[in-house]
Amino acid sequence: MDIFSSILFATIVAGTPLIIVALGQLIAEKSGVLNLGAEGMMAMGAIAGFAVTLHSGNAWLGVLAGMAAGAAMSLIFAVVVLTLMGNQVASGLALSILGVGLSAFIGKPYESDILPTVGALRIPLLADIPIIGAPLFNQQALVYFSWLLFGGIVWFLYRSRSGLILRAVGESPASAHSIGYQAIKIRYLATLFGGAMAGIGGAFLSVFYTPLWVEGMVSGRGWIAIALVVFATWRPFRVLVGAYLFGGVMVAQLFVQGSGLGINIPSQFLSALPYLATIIVLVIISRDQNTVRLNAPVSLGQPFRPEA
Repeated sequence: MDIFSSILFATIVAGTPLIIVALGQLIAEKSGVLNLGAEGMMAMGAIAGFAVTLHSGNAWLGVLAGMAAGAAMSLIFAVVVLTLMGNQVASGLALSILGVGLSAFIGKPYESDILPTVGALRIPLLADIPIIGAPLFNQQALVYFSWLLFGGIVWFLYRSRSGLILRAVGESPASAHSIGYQAIKIRYLATLFGGAMAGIGGAFLSVFYTPLWVEGMVSGRGWIAIALVVFATWRPFRVLVGAYLFGGVMVAQLFVQGSGLGINIPSQFLSALPYLATIIVLVIISRDQNTVRLNAPVSLGQPFRPEA
């Protein structure tokens, strides 16, 4: 039971940045914007969060700095693809490369520094529940934030007028524009939100999860978060489940490597398991074209220029 509780705890922690980043990308994609730069935005959020936390001694200022860094990167992307009508796929890839490289350059002086561990936020009574109490209710504050974010996005998309407008822009920006909605402005806001969440996800890694800065520490999580949105067929609940599934795979490979059970599997293969699982799931999902077409925003990745 102690082992199960420990694995559950680690799975929730590992899945948290994926949830935050993937939900942010879900909102951006619901508006019709395909931003493949999550890896770069997470990397910039990670170094910004780490540096500000180190100099200020306040982890929450670090989270805000990470959020600002991610939003700033997404603003560059938004200007290129929404105002200058650049290709979304190529621009997203360029943003990812830029963010990873720039964060490595900025973070070079911080590679020998370590932050103090941020204490968990324990919820009285609930944390005392056997087996599941500690994993669920004695966690970092950003874990609870990811759950609140999930609930807020579900309400926003399916229970609010603003969410309906966002989805309408994602389906047909021309139609939404013709009845008076500012499709470009809505896409800008959705893209900035996705970038801000990617920045928070990166800050979680460098301030709460490790807590230190190492070049390449994002380690493909941005790409997994983007894949999660497709895996979830653009549904928030599936994003939540998928994030914990991939988080569980990450934890499992670490557990096997450190268990000393004598399992003769190359460590390189175990390290590749989360990414291999991503590819397998995407292949399975892509075979059901009806489900993908039914849930994918019709205008996803398509440029739109409003007529005067």
